[in-house]
Amino acid sequence: MGLLKKITGLQQYSQKQRWKLYLLGFAALIVFASLYYTDIMVRKIAHDERQRVELWADAIRKRETLLRDSEHLFGLIQDEERKRVELFLQVYDRLNRQQIDRETLTFYTHVLQSNTTIPLVLADEDGEVVSSSNLPDYLREYSSLTGEMADFFSIYPPLTFPIIGGHRYIYYQDSKVFAELRAVLDDLIDTFISDIVVNSANVPVIVVDAAHNRLIAHGNIQGVDFDHPSQVAELIQSMAGKNRYLSVHLPTYGQSYVYYTNSFLLTQLRYYPLAQFLAIGIFLLLAYVLFSVARNAEQNQVWVGMSKETAHQLGTPLSSLIAWVELLKMKGVDEDTIDEISKDVRRLENITERFSKIGSPPKLVEGNITETIEEVVEYMKKRTSKKVSFKVAAPMQPVIVPHNNNLFGWVVENIVKNAIDAMKGVGAIYISVEEQDKNVLVDISDDGKGILPSRHKAIFNPGYSDKKMGWGLGLSLSKRIIENYHNGKLFVRHSAINQGTTFRISLRKQSSEN
Repeated sequence: MGLLKKITGLQQYSQKQRWKLYLLGFAALIVFASLYYTDIMVRKIAHDERQRVELWADAIRKRETLLRDSEHLFGLIQDEERKRVELFLQVYDRLNRQQIDRETLTFYTHVLQSNTTIPLVLADEDGEVVSSSNLPDYLREYSSLTGEMADFFSIYPPLTFPIIGGHRYIYYQDSKVFAELRAVLDDLIDTFISDIVVNSANVPVIVVDAAHNRLIAHGNIQGVDFDHPSQVAELIQSMAGKNRYLSVHLPTYGQSYVYYTNSFLLTQLRYYPLAQFLAIGIFLLLAYVLFSVARNAEQNQVWVGMSKETAHQLGTPLSSLIAWVELLKMKGVDEDTIDEISKDVRRLENITERFSKIGSPPKLVEGNITETIEEVVEYMKKRTSKKVSFKVAAPMQPVIVPHNNNLFGWVVENIVKNAIDAMKGVGAIYISVEEQDKNVLVDISDDGKGILPSRHKAIFNPGYSDKKMGWGLGLSLSKRIIENYHNGKLFVRHSAINQGTTFRISLRKQSSEN
């Protein structure tokens, strides 16, 4: 029945380990599936946004063509008005000649009178107005080219023709219709630039001149102070190499370039899978830590309950054994036999005390660790086969370490018993004590069957045992006693198959309470 329980315990432990692996694999599958799907969605959104940017860029190119055609048309109109003014110059020049017949004079007069749109002023050498036509109302009161009259006709240089005794000058300005069309063209330019910077694709964009050093317009740009030339220059340089630029021809500005980069949303989406992976990793790590803490707390409760119940159960037969020892003494049983039985009874008392103290902070006392080890070895020698030899190597002077004599001796006893089982009752056990500046190292070695490297940590797990009748509790309790109660370390220092194993116990020479 006991063997069946042990086998069942081992099977449960193996199943528990497998379930951990299954759950870990399932969680990893969920994480990678989520990341894969997220990556697909991010790529799709990035592709859609790239298409919107391409459509926006194509629309900019088409509107730039329309704007260029409009500018060309306005240029033709301006050339036509210039030719008309030059025609008026020729008319005035002919009128100042003496031999002109009546029919020619009538034709020239008709040409001059046909001008109903272009503002003209005929002035003498002193700037006095000889005649004018199509002037705005606020300029008709001027009799000379001064003040607002001079400002109005300052755009184009005057046309000059000779007369008898001097010269005359023709001052002109764009017609009212052309001025209105020019305003429309300027609005088209402003709207075009506005459409570039305030784009439906919501991409950061800048417009620079042909020299790539003057910022004409910008949109969707954050974190840049445009009053600082150095930041503007850095912005132009950083955006110049991110995407292919658009070359446009803007009236007033001439050849210009449009630079754009990925939108803030697309930039976020590109880094979203990484952020998601990091968040999931942190969540899993936190969940694992919380699970481990809860599991350890639950295990501690189980250990404490089991230990106290064991101590309670041992109490009754132990009392009876003490009484039986006294009865044997009264009946004159051999003293050596009584002495060995008494040692076993005291050993049971120690074991009962050990179990009763689990869950309560043990009292660590400054003492010679070598004496504690030798006491355990002497007890084990008389209860072990003669085919097992013991050797203890320790400094001559006492090695003082804060420890609980009862619990530490239990750890040494557990490791020694495991070593004897590993050697199948035949071999040597070597215990060395080494004193360092801050620590004391205790190595317990055997020449048994050894432990696989993959099991160096697993052997300390509760329930792990390769013995048919083993509970898998000895090393687990030993590790708890050393690490939780003594603030030390217990681990497999070295092991080789069929060559033996060395366990190392590391204790601090100064307790944490001091």
